[in-house]
Amino acid sequence: MQSAVIVFPASNCDRDAATALEKVTGRKPLMVWHAETTLPKVDFVVIPGGFSYGDYLRSGAIAARSPIVRDIIKKAENGLPVAGFCNGFQILTEAGLLPGALMRNKGLRFICRPQKLHITNGDTMFTRAYKNTSEVTYPIAHFDGNYYADDDTLKELRKSGRIVFKYIDNPNGSLNDIAGICNAAGNVLGMMPHPERAVDPLHGGTDGIDLFKSILEAVR
Repeated sequence: MQSAVIVFPASNCDRDAATALEKVTGRKPLMVWHAETTLPKVDFVVIPGGFSYGDYLRSGAIAARSPIVRDIIKKAENGLPVAGFCNGFQILTEAGLLPGALMRNKGLRFICRPQKLHITNGDTMFTRAYKNTSEVTYPIAHFDGNYYADDDTLKELRKSGRIVFKYIDNPNGSLNDIAGICNAAGNVLGMMPHPERAVDPLHGGTDGIDLFKSILEAVR
């Protein structure tokens, strides 16, 4: 599997994502600068966490209009698997690939800690390798992680099984405890927690590995 990680000014989890992908796939991902206009031929794309453009205007708002994102939108609409973690989730909502918005945390504080999550849909291309596992722990590190959507959108997300992860003991006020969602086609995932930071025992846990294994199996 050939993967790619998109790099924006002030991305700070791009190398974490690259390390996770290489660990699982055995192949270094392509690091694609945001100003590129065409995505290389790849099987999977990660939009990493960080503070793209310093979170100026709104988190992810400027990055969502980068040249490379325009091409990612086209390719995602044609089935390319894409995952956005933390700031990547914010970028995906700002780009219109996922519904809703990420607002300031309810407590108006930056949160950085391990966070327990419930896998609410284990039958996606991002979660199938978890098999009988229903609870995982990923790190979180965000100020704008409070997921919001209107009632009709929330109803549709629940009805169609597009809520993939929920918080256990909601840390930020997200509606319905939502931590991660996918698009209607199931090939785009956005989540605030960081699976790419949960792939090495030295970092406190390896619960994130199976998310990347799920994608590898799906692409194969």
